[in-house]
Amino acid sequence: MKNPIMIASGIFGYGRDYLKIEDFKNEDTGAIILKGTTLNPREGNPQPRIVETPFGLLNSIGLQNPGIDAVINEYLPGLKEFSTNKIINIAGFSVEEFGEMAKKLDGHEQIQGIEVNISCPNVKEGGIQFGIEPNLSYKVLNIVSKNTSLPIIAKLSPDARDIKEIAVACIEGGANALSLINTVPGIAVDIYKRRPMLGNNVGGLSGPAVKPIALLKVHETYQIAKKYNIPIIGMGGIVCAEDILEFIITGAKAVALGTMLFVYHKTIQEILIDLKNLLKKMNISDINHIVGTLTLNRS
Repeated sequence: MKNPIMIASGIFGYGRDYLKIEDFKNEDTGAIILKGTTLNPREGNPQPRIVETPFGLLNSIGLQNPGIDAVINEYLPGLKEFSTNKIINIAGFSVEEFGEMAKKLDGHEQIQGIEVNISCPNVKEGGIQFGIEPNLSYKVLNIVSKNTSLPIIAKLSPDARDIKEIAVACIEGGANALSLINTVPGIAVDIYKRRPMLGNNVGGLSGPAVKPIALLKVHETYQIAKKYNIPIIGMGGIVCAEDILEFIITGAKAVALGTMLFVYHKTIQEILIDLKNLLKKMNISDINHIVGTLTLNRS
């Protein structure tokens, strides 16, 4: 990648809306991750789907998408207008579905990688169970790796009992990289109606509120990733260059920005400049030199 800054899945959609933004310079972005795609079309969860919370956003989109065939035929051709790397996020409701989607995407000229979503917390039927059970995680990544030659990223859930076990299972199953964390399950309540604010009741929390959780999970996973020489993509509440360095020092090789881009569409360009200036101020000539350099305090 040209730099370690990526756009997280769910923000960019399939690119059509970003084409309307004349000053969106995708060449400054290391990679864009397309929204979650399933084998068959999905209408998604009932409205309302988004609730703003203190320092965060609670969403329950429910993987609304036109299905993998429509994405391949109708959306992917348009991605040629973006010069950066394109990675597609896939979510399945059976091990076999993951394999079938990987096979359909294999060798596509507009796709440079697949992010395997084994940890979607806001879908009623399935999804999350893959990411909290090592054996299922292994099976999903294994079938994907057998059906594609593209680089594979496993997206991990913060809800796993032991995220290190899931990381090992995914890597041994065939993952070439790990991305973490996915959103954290939460609920928002309308005190006047005494009902959940989201139509699906529960949603996934993102934004600055989850950053400490994300940093801890990256720290816990780093030693596993280092042992297997597998890179980590850190995400969860990043809003500035200092946040990026926190993730890099904790063990991430790259980062993905998400919720903040709903507020500032120019943030990728601005944050990249800020990051370069911060590294210069800290006399760091290469950001890779500080990956995983966190030193814990002695008790």
